[in-house]
This record gives sequence, structure tokens and C-alpha cells, in this order.
Amino acid sequence: MKELTITLAQINPTIGDITGNIGLMSGAARQAQVDASQMVIFPELSLTGYSPGDLLDDGAFLQRVEIGLQALLAMTQQTPGLNWVVGAPTRRVGAGKPLENSLLVMRDGEIVLQYAKQLLPTYNVFDERRHFEPGPDVARMLHIGATKVGFMICEDGWNDAGQDYAMNPFASLAAAEPDLIVSINASPSDLGKREQRQQLFVAASRRYGVPLVYVNQIGGHDQLVFDGASFVVTPRDGVVFESAQFTEAVDTVQWDGTGFRDSAGTLLATVRNNPLPLMEFYRRQVVLGLRDYARRCGFTQVVVGSSGGIDSALTLALAVEALGADNVVAITMPSRFSSAGSVDDSQILCQNLGVKLLEHPIRELVADYERGFAASFAATLQGTALENLQARIRGTLLMEYSNAFGHLLLTTGNKSEISVGYCTLYGDTNGGLALIGDLYKTEVFELCRHLNARAGRELIPQTIIDKPPSAELAPGQRDDDSLPPYPVLDVILKMLVEGARLNATERAEVAQQFASLTRNETGQALVDKIKKMIGRNEYKRRQAPPILRLRAVAFGSGRQMPIAAKYD
Repeated sequence: MKELTITLAQINPTIGDITGNIGLMSGAARQAQVDASQMVIFPELSLTGYSPGDLLDDGAFLQRVEIGLQALLAMTQQTPGLNWVVGAPTRRVGAGKPLENSLLVMRDGEIVLQYAKQLLPTYNVFDERRHFEPGPDVARMLHIGATKVGFMICEDGWNDAGQDYAMNPFASLAAAEPDLIVSINASPSDLGKREQRQQLFVAASRRYGVPLVYVNQIGGHDQLVFDGASFVVTPRDGVVFESAQFTEAVDTVQWDGTGFRDSAGTLLATVRNNPLPLMEFYRRQVVLGLRDYARRCGFTQVVVGSSGGIDSALTLALAVEALGADNVVAITMPSRFSSAGSVDDSQILCQNLGVKLLEHPIRELVADYERGFAASFAATLQGTALENLQARIRGTLLMEYSNAFGHLLLTTGNKSEISVGYCTLYGDTNGGLALIGDLYKTEVFELCRHLNARAGRELIPQTIIDKPPSAELAPGQRDDDSLPPYPVLDVILKMLVEGARLNATERAEVAQQFASLTRNETGQALVDKIKKMIGRNEYKRRQAPPILRLRAVAFGSGRQMPIAAKYD
């Protein structure tokens, strides 16, 4: 009889921490042993974390990987009969790259199966072909008891429509007639990605009539966040089990040859596909991204410049949720152009959040620069130079605090402003991580309202949400003096920056609004102006801190645009 007990080990590996990652795998394997599993499945490149990048060019790192593999083999002897499905880089011989992205099945001190990933993505945030050679077009199978299990790695299952690659490993594997397919993955999260994964793999499961177990990693790794959401699929019922999103999980299911059962022996039925509400998705992704980024970079506390505006307010609120109020410091730095309301709003905000608020006025510092400028250059410091000076003084003070007290500085720019360069290089772009840099300004307002509704009180004062956005670097300055209203700007930016990569629902709505806008000469001229602004501010984005990725196209490694280019 075809019966198999399977443990899905949705772990949070740290890139390069071979010892720590082995510890996570060992703990999950012990739980699998308690659950009487025959197989425990870990994510893609679980030994190194995904993706180690150019660490793979470091010979000493590869030696540590090989030592780690030997340690794992030794550990498997402590779990007799348990098959450990592990992801790791392995060496190869012959022409081409020296490594393969491999899936290894280890049991009782031996490697009983090895499979190399065939499809190596080189788009968006992925660059696997830089280090790995594609594996051969071969289906790898292993009998575990009476069950014939087939194996593949992440991208191998994403080309079943045959549009992106000339080969289709999923079809080749299905042709070998496995009873069950196991896919190990490191699939980063962005808006709609969970639903996309499930739709694709459910469709393939039904097409080939084979059940599938999909295991994904979780955690924040630089700008990427992995959401987990591992799942189990049957051809008849679709998704019948899903692990939690944005948290580690070790879950065990039983395959009886026709369906999956839980630990109590209850047959698992179709799981309703209830995606997180948009703002809740954003909240959870940012919180996990910051928490892991700070932990992995050795920071326990963060500092944020508090302007009394909505961007810094949202950044502070998210930081408090990720790290706790005691580990967040806000600094207000009023100038002669700062309104009393902005300072008061910062105070109320920080009281609501339980955050310490420090004040460092910059009036005299700016005045000293103005005097020095006039004395040295026989000119008056004014206009953009004076405005940017204030932002740069604030950025310097924040970095001064970061250096003195060891806090990670969080930048507060949103995607709308970063897109068009409405930010000051070496000023408000200073910092180590941008939490809301992939949120459009209209989404910033919406997420603030969501946080208040979720808390059942005003975490972020309504006065901050209601006030017209302003950098307060000149008398009476407002964002809409320089930019179109944010609802209009954001429609233009979504089309120009993301375009076809928008999810289907949003794309239809945005395309309709964009078409309406460009029906007249004034609207088309505005679009042309914004397109040029995006292009000529690439140099600022190239020097900005990492942005936590929330959407399919985010500024950073996934969007590679030249600086010295003509943008018409």
C-alpha cells in the first residue's frame, strides 16, 4: 500500500550561516522523527540560504558548504529511515560553471538521490546562471516504501506553459509517472505571488494527474522577503493544506495513495484561497523584512527622523511593531520653516507609539552654512541648494546618532517620491534600510488608516493623515507645488515603472485611468514629464539604501536601468 508520512520544514535560513542553518534542519528533522515521518523536506538552497550570490565564488565558503554537507550526512544517521530532502550548491566537473543548484536526498549517512536544477532564472531579482550550470534533462525518482517520489526545484515547475524556456522539466518528470512530486523552493513574496504559485501548481497537478508537495522558505534577506505559505496539492481537490505565512512552520501530513490526511488521520479537503487583505499583506511583509534585516545585520535598535509627516509616522509605527517601542528612537529636527503643528504631531505620534522622541533643532546650523556660503562664494544660499542643505544636515545628524549609539537608521521615502527624485541625496536618503520605498504615496495613506483600524485607536494621529504633504524646506511649501496630485502621479508611475507586471486586477483599473489621462495633450505632456523625471533620477536610486520589496517590480536589484542614458 502506498503510504507516506511527510514533514514540510518551512525554515528561515540565514545566508552564509551554515552552522545555524544545519541547526534549524536538525530541529525540524527531530520533529519529523517524533511524527514518524519517512521524509522531511527543506527549501531550496536551505544549507546556505537563498541566495548566497558571489559568496559562491569564495573558495573558503564552498569548503564550509562541503563540511556542512558532511555534518548533515552524519546527522541523518541519528534519524534511521528518515529521508532528508535538502537544497545545497554542489560542485560539478566539465565545461561550464563549476556549481549546480542541487536537491539532495540523504538517508542513514548516504546521499541516495541527487538532482540539479534545470531552469536557472536570470530575470527580475534572480541571477542564478551567474554561478550555476543547468542540470541535465532527466527525471529523478526515488522509491520511499511503496511510493515513487519525483523531485524538482522551484523554477523547474514554472514553465509548464512553455513560454519562458525551451524545456519543461515538469512535463518530463510527470512522464516518468511518479506517485507524488516534491518541489523545494525559495520563492520571494510580492503582491499576488502566493496566489500565482498556487494557481500554477494546481493547474499542473490537474494536467498530469499527480499530487504535489511544495515547500518554501520564509524570512527577510536584504530587500527580499520570503513568505513561506508552503502547500500540498491533489489533482482532484487542489490545495488541501497550507503552512502559515510569514512564520516558521514544521508541519506533517500523511499521503495514503489517494489523498492527504492530517496527524489525526482526517482526510484533508480543499483549502479556501483567502489571500491576506492588501494592507495586511504589506504590514506583515515589512515587519518580517525589518525584523530579519536588523537581526542578521547585528542591530537591536533603530532610529528614524520624525518630521511630523505621514511617511516618517508610518515608518515609526512599523518599526515599533517589528522591534518593540523600547528599541525605536525618533528625532525631530525643526528648522525655521518647520510648522509648530509638525513638531506637535511628532510628539503626539511618539506618545501614541511609546517611542522616545529627541529634539535637535537645525536653525543655527543652517544659518552657519548660509554665512559661510556667502563669505566663501560671494552669493546668497537660496532655492534648491538651501532646501537640500536642510535635508543633508538632518541626514548627517541622524547618521551621527547612528554612529554614536549603534542604531540602524531607517529611511522614510515612499515609491512615488523615489521614482521622480523628490528626495535629497545624502539627506533623507541616508540610512541602512527603506521600509516603505515600495509603497506608493496613496498606499502610505491607506496603510496608516489600516494600522489605526487594526489597533482600534489612533496610533498615527489623524492630523498627520489629513495634512497636505510637505517637505517643509521653504515657506508654505507643499508637495503638489512640484508634483501632480498623488492619485494622478501614482497611476502614471504604476504604468511606467511596473506596467505589464501589475497584477491583473490592478492592471485593468490602472490602464483605464491611464488611458483617460493621456487622451488629451495636457495629460500626455504630464506623462512625458514624469517619464523623464524617472530616468534622470536613476543616479539617486543607485546610491539609496535597500528597499524592502513588496511589489513585482521594486527599485533595487530587480530593476536594472542605466544612469547615463537618454530618456525620452
